[in-house]
Amino acid sequence: MIPFDFEYYRPVSVMEAVELFRQLHAQGKSPMYYSGGTEIITRARRHFIQPKAVVDLKFIPECSVMEFGQDNLIIGSCVTLSALSTANPFPLLSETAQGVADQTSRNKITIGGNICGKIHYREAVLPLLLADSRMVIAGQNGLREVSIHKVFIKQIKLELGEFIVQIITDRVYVSLPYFHVKKRQIGNVGYPLVTLAALKKDQHIRTAYSGVCAFPFRSAAIEQVLNDPTLSLEVRTNRAMENLPAPIMTNMEGSAAYREFVLKQTMSEAVKLLEGR
Repeated sequence: MIPFDFEYYRPVSVMEAVELFRQLHAQGKSPMYYSGGTEIITRARRHFIQPKAVVDLKFIPECSVMEFGQDNLIIGSCVTLSALSTANPFPLLSETAQGVADQTSRNKITIGGNICGKIHYREAVLPLLLADSRMVIAGQNGLREVSIHKVFIKQIKLELGEFIVQIITDRVYVSLPYFHVKKRQIGNVGYPLVTLAALKKDQHIRTAYSGVCAFPFRSAAIEQVLNDPTLSLEVRTNRAMENLPAPIMTNMEGSAAYREFVLKQTMSEAVKLLEGR
């Protein structure tokens, strides 16, 4: 239960949602867009946020599509992680989504909500970074399509009143050889020590990470080292540590030293698997 009152709006078109947000913001109601709502509810219960209005995106048709066009896979931002895993249009993305939270939570968490979340992990973004996906974003100036690398830098970078409508991925990426593993300290549910997702395209291994630093990331410098055949695998993983974009996290899941050990081991597993494919 959220311990305060708020107004609820259910637009049925993209631009109706944008206009509602603009009006509510002008009225000082601190509106928020809502899809699955799991993080909004959690943060509201802890008094981290207190919006006076929410704009529910789930009834906008464009936000709920999951289909192949001629050359692209199109996924609406309000598609739940459970629906994504069941349909399995992009195996790496589906497997990554299936590792997020528990089944009950995945029935509500949407791919757009996971990408836009405030927690460190946001694992659903990893395959999209690897596949150079594009984001369709709605705002006061209409729709724009932009590379994920332009709007996801440690976290999603949206202007006030903007929201993700769809994610577009070139069809070629959905059938590439891939690797995914989520390593936890204990059990099969919970936050990761390390999540590593990888794709192999044109004999080049791409890697992306969650749980290592305080944000999910893909690193060209790490990929360059891991793909250097003149170096031993041990040297490659050691040098990869020198190219991390931020310090390794220490938290309840594990220390930085333990995470580094697990990360190097996981990198080796990914390279061994994909080099032979």
